[in-house]
Amino acid sequence: MGRLDGKVAVITGGARGQGAAEAEMFRDEGAQVVITDVLDEEGGRTAASLGVEFLHHDVSSATAWDAVVADIVSHHGRIDVLVNNAGILRGARLVNTSDDIWDQTVAINQTGVFFGMRAVAPQMIEQGSGSIVNISSVAGLEATFASMAYGATKWAVRGMTKIAALELGRHNIRVNSIHPGLINTDMTSEFDKDRMVRSIPMGREAEPSEVAAVALFLASDDASYCSGQEFTVDGGMHR
Repeated sequence: MGRLDGKVAVITGGARGQGAAEAEMFRDEGAQVVITDVLDEEGGRTAASLGVEFLHHDVSSATAWDAVVADIVSHHGRIDVLVNNAGILRGARLVNTSDDIWDQTVAINQTGVFFGMRAVAPQMIEQGSGSIVNISSVAGLEATFASMAYGATKWAVRGMTKIAALELGRHNIRVNSIHPGLINTDMTSEFDKDRMVRSIPMGREAEPSEVAAVALFLASDDASYCSGQEFTVDGGMHR
């Protein structure tokens, strides 16, 4: 038996990186997985290779969220797990953070998570169960240099997670956040990783599967009494 047998899981930003790793792990544990992304070509390839479903989806659009949720409920009858994984990173110091950088980062990283939780909550309330996993960052736990917009959104995700957990707990809906550190994905490919690794007690970056494993735990009934909590995956960086 798989840890997600009979569950329907939606993973945003699932075309590559952490989202794709989560999709593969969730599939292996028995879930019916739907990945969403704006990267249609990569999303289609990932879905085909994993044997999961793909939907085009702009997480910054409330209308798009309503359409995606309606489509999934129409085809599967329920949504048991939402992983709000989609996000962008545009590094800039305070004085160099343009309106465009700020607005785009907030729209995807913060408003997209809000829209996602709001969109799935009525269905999960009707079911009387659900798990929402929001991907934040260590930048949502402490100040990180040259990340004004990114850090602001990841702190917001941390707070929204706690508020949603407080409001939805009585419906048996759990809401938790994951705070990755340095992960080997396309998003971090331009970092000076040698310098960053020196500040990590474990002395290495993580693979996407190591974040996916924590998401799997939170999505599964193994985490049945965990809600409103922060789970850090960073090799000891944040302490």
